[in-house]
Amino acid sequence: MADTALAFLKQLHPYDALPERAFHALWKEVMFRTYPKGTAIYDLGEELDGLFIIESGQVTIRDENENQISQLGRENSFGERGLMKGGIAVTSARAQEDARLICIPPPVFHKLRADHKAYRRFFDRTREAETTDALSQFDLTRVQVETLMVPNPVTCAPTMTIQDAARKMQEDRISCLCVVEKKKLTGILTIRDLSGKALAQGLAHDTPVSEIMTPDPRVLSRSAIGSDVLHMMMEYRLGHLPIVEAGKLVGIVTQTDLTRFQASNTAGFVSEAARAKTVDDLTAVTKRIPNLLVQLVSAGNRHDVVTRMITDIADVVTRRLLALAEDKYGPPPARYVWLACGSQGRQEQTGVSDQDNCLILEDDLSEKELAYFEPFAQFVSDGLDACGYVYCPGDMMATNPRWRQPVSVWHDYFQHWIRSPGKEAQMLASVMFDLRPIGGDFSLFDGLQAETLKASAANSIFTAHMATNALTHGTPLGMLKGLATIRSGENRNTVDMKLSGVVPVVDLGRMYALQGQLVPVNTRARLQAAIAGRVISESGGRDLLDAYDLVAQTRLEHQARQIKQGKAPDNFLPPADLSAFERSHLRDAFVVIKTMQSALMQGRGVLG
Repeated sequence: MADTALAFLKQLHPYDALPERAFHALWKEVMFRTYPKGTAIYDLGEELDGLFIIESGQVTIRDENENQISQLGRENSFGERGLMKGGIAVTSARAQEDARLICIPPPVFHKLRADHKAYRRFFDRTREAETTDALSQFDLTRVQVETLMVPNPVTCAPTMTIQDAARKMQEDRISCLCVVEKKKLTGILTIRDLSGKALAQGLAHDTPVSEIMTPDPRVLSRSAIGSDVLHMMMEYRLGHLPIVEAGKLVGIVTQTDLTRFQASNTAGFVSEAARAKTVDDLTAVTKRIPNLLVQLVSAGNRHDVVTRMITDIADVVTRRLLALAEDKYGPPPARYVWLACGSQGRQEQTGVSDQDNCLILEDDLSEKELAYFEPFAQFVSDGLDACGYVYCPGDMMATNPRWRQPVSVWHDYFQHWIRSPGKEAQMLASVMFDLRPIGGDFSLFDGLQAETLKASAANSIFTAHMATNALTHGTPLGMLKGLATIRSGENRNTVDMKLSGVVPVVDLGRMYALQGQLVPVNTRARLQAAIAGRVISESGGRDLLDAYDLVAQTRLEHQARQIKQGKAPDNFLPPADLSAFERSHLRDAFVVIKTMQSALMQGRGVLG
């Protein structure tokens, strides 16, 4: 037994990073504890015996209000927060199953932290404000939902009785059932529903599940990342999140699944924004975003992870403003959906972002009903501006009556742009093809998106005009081996990393989405979908992805440097700030982008 435990601990990080002598000194001091199911390991306020590591079994961690905040399994540690706060437990811990634990006495724990950097870094990375003892070797910002989810979750029909549902959950030892009808997810039933609704209300045992389930639950797609799950759970206080692909249920993620992973730094921002009472409260959150960007970039996160996380905050701020607007003006008289376009729509916001948005309303509204949404939109737009998402210079906002219309008018807009692809139509279509619903009734947009993609792909004249428009942004390539910089004005001797760097790839991605009728709006996701759908060749697509990553990462690192220097971030990068090696690679990336632009001009991908 001891040999097994020794091998277990020796392969576990950060113990695998300890010098041999330090590990053997530790091993002489460890204690072994066993706890039968249901017994307390420690209670809130007790003096801790040490740091606990789970060798087998499961342990539940609860806060001072007896709310479960973690469910830990093999290899997880707990108790470190209390040890670093005077040795007094700040949570309670109980064995959910028979548990065998390794206990490291407090003096040994503190000595390891003092003497060994890897050990100290592992435990000190837990922030004071976090509400979990679980430390993970993984990062949610780098984890695909597919890794987190339980595939093929247990389902039931809406007609199943609540008694049978309870039995099924007990037999399968699960905390929820996905309710499916004709292969479509229609609801979710949790243990909380059974206790809070069925039991509390004394419902008959043969009551159908449909009576107490949560209908049309919030879902995510397979392309989401772990932080998307965490943010949605925190914003809407969810414990279970179904994963759906092409309308089909493919998995589920629960709070328990997240305890193995380290919460992303943006979780606190999302939580604060979701509970803000005023615009000033929201402003207090968003003013810290520049420093967050620096932290995320400095931690080595990829550009698409950083921009997704920054955009998550903007999304929550927008939804909170919508809720505050409804509080101020009363319940909306009709269904609406608020959509973002531009960088927020593509989930690509950086440290420099204005607002681009619109409102789609349901049809057949009276003048009085339409009038409700004018001050409503103004309130939200003013709130966004106060939060640092400045007014769109081109007035592409829901405050403009043109972009605050019933769904039938929006259908007419897109049909007109496709039939008559003039210069303005090309520009507007380019912006509007990046629409993403943020709040309200998303179903108002579903049909519009599918119909528009189909109509545009079928109109060769329109796609040709869009291709021409996509090539208006050239890459900054000089005649020789250098980079062509801006020649005059306040940004002289710099490269515009947005208009000359990122935007050309954004335009290419949008064109590939139109040609292949691809649903993703995010540029990187569009490129990946274009490769998978053979809209472009794998070789050309992979080169373009690499080029885009380098350009976007360089842009983000430039902004992070400016923020650290106390400057306002912008998109104008002096090539002199880069090493010769970096300039060479950046130029190579622009060559790839220009090559793909040329291929688009000739009406082909880089095939073969």
